[in-house]
Amino acid sequence: MSGKLFVVGTPIGNLSDFSPRAIETLREVDFIAAEDTRVTIKLLNRFEISTPMVSYHKFNARDRGDEICGRIEKGESCAIVTDAGMPCISDPGEQLVRQCYDRGIDVCVVPGPTALASAIAVSGLPTGRFTFEGFLSVNKPGRKEHLISLLNEKRTMIFYEAPHKLAATLRDMHRCFGDRRISIVRELTKIHEQVIRTTLAEAVEKYADDSVKGEIVLIVEGAPEVVEKDSTLDDAINTARELMETGMSASEAARESAKITGFKKGDIYKGLL
Repeated sequence: MSGKLFVVGTPIGNLSDFSPRAIETLREVDFIAAEDTRVTIKLLNRFEISTPMVSYHKFNARDRGDEICGRIEKGESCAIVTDAGMPCISDPGEQLVRQCYDRGIDVCVVPGPTALASAIAVSGLPTGRFTFEGFLSVNKPGRKEHLISLLNEKRTMIFYEAPHKLAATLRDMHRCFGDRRISIVRELTKIHEQVIRTTLAEAVEKYADDSVKGEIVLIVEGAPEVVEKDSTLDDAINTARELMETGMSASEAARESAKITGFKKGDIYKGLL
């Protein structure tokens, strides 16, 4: 094992998810590039891994990346890890991977748990097509621009969010997207793992006090399909029936179909009954 960068996934909560291959890799490389060495040392101690570490994070990524690449070019092997999950996903590790490729250094992956894939799998929302949007900007104009760019996105959307920003994010999403279904997935693989299936309007009201704690992934329903203007009431009723097949109540389906088709919710609801 020499002259190579290994991108190694680590547990997102439950240490039992750490793969034998990942453990073996971290034991055999010459050094480990860790986002926070104070966090990673706990993992290494748990699995009796004594490989030396260097810190690699967004504040030192460029200079430290050059150092790491230089050591690899001299024949050493390095594993990059993040505090939890797959490095290089919404993570400065992507810069190190680019630096390695630019310098002709081999890169390989040792897969591990990923919050975004795990969250959408248990969200109850459509999984056939989705888009990962990472963290929204803390800058209000940038945040607004990001959300507006997704207004007509039909795929299920995945966001990461910090608990202390959740209330503001839910309000911004509701203002931009209207009342769509959302799954708030928190503390994946940990003791208090929870999937909260609700709507944006209900979530804004219920979690205005930032009462949801822990690591959070938001799964938001994509924009509804637009029905042609010459659609009939029967088309609107059929649209509502299709929405009910996804788990909506008759009232919810009638409301969403009304938004899509322009027919009155009451007329659609009567047709459903």
